[in-house]
Amino acid sequence: MELRDALPTDAAGIAVIYNDAVAHTTAIWNDVTVDATNRAAWIADRQASGFPVIVAVDGEEVVGYASYGSWRAFDGYRFTVEHSVYVRADQRGNGLGRTLMEAIIERAHAGGIHVMVAGIEARNEASIRLHEKLGFEGVGTLSQVGAKFDAWLDLTFMQLVLDDRVAP
Repeated sequence: MELRDALPTDAAGIAVIYNDAVAHTTAIWNDVTVDATNRAAWIADRQASGFPVIVAVDGEEVVGYASYGSWRAFDGYRFTVEHSVYVRADQRGNGLGRTLMEAIIERAHAGGIHVMVAGIEARNEASIRLHEKLGFEGVGTLSQVGAKFDAWLDLTFMQLVLDDRVAP
């Protein structure tokens, strides 16, 4: 297993993982799947904005990915990011999510990010436990703010303070 920055050629593998999450989970609150062209543009946009997209590859196959981007689009939030981590269904439960999380946290810390935010569907206990193990703290839940699979979804927010700066 190798972790590296995503290349345009990784877009198809990322799309497969993304689309599986769209179709079968509440990890992504979208209803529409995407193609490789969409994910290639997403990779390019993230990287052009200075945000990483890290892939886990096994040989030539993308088996997971992680990224972060702006949490909110106002200047005052420039030291805060929201991350996402997705692992191919057949690779879940093997520690790859944690490995990707650790890599993205390290990248954020090195990049001068102060706080990393996670928005997690409130019933996703595995993700919440993983975040807690990595030092994230729960900071609140918004009830019924999403909908998918004919059900209301609650959104739990967690955060990790990456450094002890008293001022930006």
